[in-house]
This record gives sequence, structure tokens and C-alpha cells, in this order.
Amino acid sequence: MDLKLMILKSEMLALLTKQPDVPMLEKINAKLHDGVCQRCKEVLEWRVKYSKYKPLSKPKKCVKCLQKSVKDSYHIICRPCACELEVCAKCGKKEDIVIPFNKEPEKTENPEINLHSNHRSCRRNEESDDDLDFDIDLDDPKDNQVD
Repeated sequence: MDLKLMILKSEMLALLTKQPDVPMLEKINAKLHDGVCQRCKEVLEWRVKYSKYKPLSKPKKCVKCLQKSVKDSYHIICRPCACELEVCAKCGKKEDIVIPFNKEPEKTENPEINLHSNHRSCRRNEESDDDLDFDIDLDDPKDNQVD
């Protein structure tokens, strides 16, 4: 009985002393709540303020186009459908949108990283091509013999 009590106390102490994920909090605080009505914007800001906002781990299904393209937390409609229908992406009502979606497609934070990784993969392919011997004539019986 004492062992269970000690384990329970240590678990509670670990929960109380757990530090928040600082980079995640910075990302959440920097999030721009666009494409939503005034009420939904206030709800999202309240969630951020009182640490109730949880980012999505994987895309959800849009209720209009039925594709897994909703990438914003607590939203039910994807960005393209919300823009096309001019509705709030969170509640789906035809309200005045406070901050409209930007028309440009989403870009990665640092495009140099993507370019650099592509160059690496090309170099690997080039290096692997050097190992191959293309001087062999497949029609010549001398080259096709196995030693």
C-alpha cells in the first residue's frame, strides 16, 4: 500500500513540476487567426490566452469538400472552401470575416532548407552513378561470363 502511495505522490509531483514546451507556446502565440468571424476569433484568442489551445497533429476532414485538408485547429472548413463560400472556417456561418485568408498558397518557413535538401539528394544520385560501369557490352560474350 505504501509503495502505491509513493508512486502516486511521485507522479503528481512530476505533473506539477513539468515545464511547458516553450517553442510550441511561441508558435501558438504567433498564430494568426484568419478566415474566422469575430466571435470565433475571440474564442480562439481566449483559448490561446488561457493555454487551452491545442494544435492539430494531422489534418481533419472538411465538411464541404470532404477532403482531409483542414490544417487549423478547431476549424471545420478548409481554406479554399471557406474562401469560395465566404463563410467562417470555424463555425461555418455566413458572418463578416474579420481577417480574410491571404490568397497566396502556404509556403515553408525557410525555402533554403528545401533547396539544400534537394541538392543533397541529387549529389547522392550522381555519386551512385559513378559506381556503375557502363563500358560493358552486353552483346559481347567475354563481358557476360561469370568467374
